[in-house]
Formats: sequence, C-alpha cells, structure tokens
Amino acid sequence: MEEKTNCVVVGGGPAGMVLGLLLARAGVEVTVLEKHADFLRDFRGDTVHPTTLRLIDELGLWPKFSALPQSRLRNAAVEVSPGHSVTMVDFKRLRQPHPYIAMVPQWDLLNLLAEAGGAEPSFTLRMSTEVTGLLRDGGRVTGVRYQGVDGPGELRANLTIGCDGRSSLVRRDAGLRVREWPVSFDVWWFRLPQPEDDASYTLFPRVAAGKAMIVIPREGYLQIAMLIPKGSDTQRRARGLAAFHADVLELLPEAGDTVTTVTTLDDVKYLDVRVNRLRRWQTHGLLCIGDAAHAMSPAGGVGINMAVQDGVAAARLLAEPLRRRRVTERELAAVRRRRVVPAAVTQAFQRQIDKRLLGPILRGGGPTAPPAALVRLLELAPWLSVIPAYLVGVGVRPERAPTFARRTPQTS
Repeated sequence: MEEKTNCVVVGGGPAGMVLGLLLARAGVEVTVLEKHADFLRDFRGDTVHPTTLRLIDELGLWPKFSALPQSRLRNAAVEVSPGHSVTMVDFKRLRQPHPYIAMVPQWDLLNLLAEAGGAEPSFTLRMSTEVTGLLRDGGRVTGVRYQGVDGPGELRANLTIGCDGRSSLVRRDAGLRVREWPVSFDVWWFRLPQPEDDASYTLFPRVAAGKAMIVIPREGYLQIAMLIPKGSDTQRRARGLAAFHADVLELLPEAGDTVTTVTTLDDVKYLDVRVNRLRRWQTHGLLCIGDAAHAMSPAGGVGINMAVQDGVAAARLLAEPLRRRRVTERELAAVRRRRVVPAAVTQAFQRQIDKRLLGPILRGGGPTAPPAALVRLLELAPWLSVIPAYLVGVGVRPERAPTFARRTPQTS
C-alpha cells in the first residue's frame, strides 16, 4: 500500500517541529520524519531568545515551557577595568513579554513541541526514520525514501520540506547550490560543575592570545564553548588531556580542580562551524529552511531562533496552498524572499565578529578591550545597550504566530 501525506518535513529539530505543529494547527496533514530515536543530544542550540519565547506564549505553551529547567540571561556585561563592568547588552530594555534569553535543553523544547503536535489529529511524528533520498516524477520532487524501524519505505507528499540541518541530505539530493563563507574557528563543547562562588558569567568571550571561550550558565553546571582554530581538532586532541586542562584554566581560573571532571577528551564534543546559504531554497515540490538553507555561526547563539522564525514564516505562507493540495514554486520562493534578508544580515554580522574579533585572537593576537569611546558612551547613555539586545534577541523581521496556530494557555 502506497504511503501518502500532504506535507513531509524531514528533520525533527526546531525548524521542523515548529513548522509541523503550525501546519497541523492549520488543518494540514503533515508528517515529520526524525532519524534519531529521541531528542537527547548534548550541546545543540539551547538559547531561546525573546521572539521565540513570545511565539511559545502565543501558541498557548507558556505554562509548560516555564516549568522546564532553565536559566535566564537578562544582560551581558564586560569588565573594562578591575572591579568595573559595563553592561553592553541589556535584554531587560526590550519591549518584549519575556525580555531575556532562556537557556533550555533543546530536547526539552522539542519534546514540548512534539507533545503539542500529538494533540493535533493531522500531525504525525515518526522517530527512528532516516530519509535516504528523494522521490521524483519528472522534474518534481514527490516525496522521500526512508529507512525506518521496519525497513525501507517510500512516503509520497505534495510538498517536501528539508529541515535536516547543515549537512542536509535533502539539499544535496535536490542539487541546490550552496555559497560558503570562510570561518576562522571551530568549537569544542563540554561541561563543568557550577562553581560555589558568586561569579558572574556572560555570553561575551573570555580571550587570551590564540584562545577564546564562552561560559554559559546552566541549571547546576556550566556549558563551555572553547573556540579553536579552524580545522585544528585532530591536532589539539593529540596534545592530550593535560594540555586541555591547562587551556581551560588559563581562561577560567575559577574552575580550579573541577576541570579534572573532564577525564577524557571523548567528553569534549566537536562542532565543525559553517556559515553558508543556499542561492535558491526551493525547487518543484521541495523547500529547505533553517540550517538546511543557511548554516549560522554560533556567534550570538541565534541559530535556533532563526530556524524557528523560518518555520513560522513557512507555515504562514504555505498553509493555504497546502490546504488546497497544490503548492507552486512561486509560493515556495515567497518563503525565501521573506527570510533571506534576516539570514543574510545576521550572517554578515557574524562574519564581521569573526573577521574583526575572533579570527585575530585565534591567530595569536591578544585580548581586545572594547573601544574606550564605546565604553564611555554606554556609561553616559546606558539605554543604548538595547540596540545589540534587539539585534540578538529580536533580530531582523521577527515572525509572529499566525492566527490559526494560536491557542489559550493549557496547564495540563
């Protein structure tokens, strides 16, 4: 018996789960295929920014979301002299219902979205189902081939949407061309116990000559991103565990003996940082969004929120065409037109951070202090800290939940 659905979403990450939920609330039959058996994977994007928090509220999911374990970042300060800090980014100044960044394990967020989707009769989530290729009829994509728990299969669909990340099989099989930009760094992710002292941590990097680190406070532990020169993962691992401990302590001396809780470099996860963007996001019967359309640098932690915003825009623009079961390439191109400017502007900002700050540091330059004029300006007019807060926390062209997807809050 031939399997059919109206829309198949490949990938159960933030873009795919938000898109699937919203389309289902529009009455569209949608099937989300996720290759893993669960969402439990460490060191994925865990920053949920104010616009995504507002979306969760609009979807009626706020009571359940706020009950999830999380920490909240309300501002980011830089120590400009011993004992003297200046707030560079102040999310509290945003005119948003939730003016902060919530640090929430991504698997908790995805489970919440999956539960909400499961309440919709037209939503199906199939775990342990890996897409292996695209189906075609002439020049049109008509669905996917997959490998599931019961073996291989085929799923026909009026529209296929690739949300399968920066290594997207959907993108590759569709032959969509990608433009790559150079990046100077990769990331080592690991965790350390939360120190007992009352130290303050921010999303600004700690830097030394040839080194940089971002310390993210979490519930009961610190999530650490150590920036390493691009392509140096194998070389640095060969230096051994003692060298790793020394590098950590140089940038985070307050870690003390807790650094030895990392007992093997197998606990240090590697992220191959990419910044790229598709020239065309669509072809007949297929669309890519999120990291499949534009891989973001981790600078600013905006990747998850860009993906979510893509999902919202795609649902709003494509719900009606999907309800009539005929989506044109022009309608798919409208999603790119809506979202390409935010992606391009954000990536340009990230590339400048790489070029002017992180790249020189990782090539051996010393720490760079904020310009004295900027520090003085922020001391005289602290309200200016809302500008970077807006760029990071709200961004270019934020999306609101479409009317058909909004619900009143449910607590059970």
